[in-house]
Amino acid sequence: MAWIQIRINANARNADLISDRLVEAGSASVTFVDAKDTPIYEPKIGTVVFWADTTVIGLFDANHDMDSVIALLHADTLPNDKLVYKIEQLEDKDWEREWMDNFHPIQFGEKLWICPSWRDIPDPDAVNVLLDPGLAFGTGTHATTALCLKWLESQDLRGKTVVDFGCGSGILGIAAIKLGAERMIGIDIDPQALEASLDNAQRNGVADKLELYLPENQPEFSADIVVANILAQPLRELYPVILGLLKPQGKIAMSGILQEQAQSVADIYAPFLALDDIAIEGEWTRISGIKNP
Repeated sequence: MAWIQIRINANARNADLISDRLVEAGSASVTFVDAKDTPIYEPKIGTVVFWADTTVIGLFDANHDMDSVIALLHADTLPNDKLVYKIEQLEDKDWEREWMDNFHPIQFGEKLWICPSWRDIPDPDAVNVLLDPGLAFGTGTHATTALCLKWLESQDLRGKTVVDFGCGSGILGIAAIKLGAERMIGIDIDPQALEASLDNAQRNGVADKLELYLPENQPEFSADIVVANILAQPLRELYPVILGLLKPQGKIAMSGILQEQAQSVADIYAPFLALDDIAIEGEWTRISGIKNP
């Protein structure tokens, strides 16, 4: 299917209104892009924060009447705002296939491979996790996921109970089972993540060792291993909850933490853990340790 997109110069004051008007005009999707490389880290949960210079991108069917879109935007942008935009044709591609073609098997450590479910397995004798991330985060290509996978691959997980806190696609928990864990408990606030985790567990033949819960439904338990690949802010705010999932002398690994945030997270957990050295990959880090007796 052929598409066209409109790119509109916006700011923090009018980006949301422009988005609403694009949806009203029939846009198939709306994307917000930082126009000047000004990162915003960890907005408060439930809030949407726009950059001072934001590009709003609306995607339309190539046959859509763009004159009507422009007329609607001109009639209803905020006072004193000049509408600056560009309309572009997009190459007619199978975008899902494009993404699938560029997702390759990845090796972590000596024995663990994360393999897209639609590709051949490179090493049948290795520990292979077949993955289709669906709508949930976690393919192994992001540094934070890679840091956690490398840590799991280095642990003796035989017979252990593992908690994947913020399980996403289930990649970490399923890898733990494949590496020898007896039981995996996945927790996520997104029901779609639980669906993706179950689907991937079934694909890997380990669904019988998997339990999945929304936070409000999880039972009480203590795990041997906890992995939490989320973000620094919830790691700081939820430290009593996360540590409460871990047995004394159990092991934990946390990621989703930028280098400049690592020490503030480590300081919160230091009274409760014997911490390892902070692992770094690019701009991201992993904090790990053993819970005090």
